[in-house]
Amino acid sequence: VQLQASGGGLVQAGDSLRLACVSSGRTFTDYAMGWFRQAPGKERQFVAGITWSGTTTTYRDSVKGRFTISRDNAKNMVYLQMNSLKPEDTAVYYCAADLTPVGGTVPPKILDWQYDYWGPGTLVTVSS
Repeated sequence: VQLQASGGGLVQAGDSLRLACVSSGRTFTDYAMGWFRQAPGKERQFVAGITWSGTTTTYRDSVKGRFTISRDNAKNMVYLQMNSLKPEDTAVYYCAADLTPVGGTVPPKILDWQYDYWGPGTLVTVSS
């Protein structure tokens, strides 16, 4: 599985960005997807996850109500719509694939070691 994230950039607090991640190399509906982020000097943290069916999503508390994860299985794409961005959202954002076969309603995993493939990341910088 190859993953490539895009859409990062420099924005001001309160602005919006939409990250996109394209997947190739395997049937996209075989796996759940997640977004993680890593700020300078900090550990990588879970941001959002979505099941292969798109019916179940999970978010870290600090982004609930501001971020939305979605996927388009016909296009092999997963998205992260980020609204009301804050300086503390500044990080490199990574998309990841979890190939563990589970039902489409099982909540996405939230630990990075549970994901099997990773893209190279896209930088999001939010200025105050």
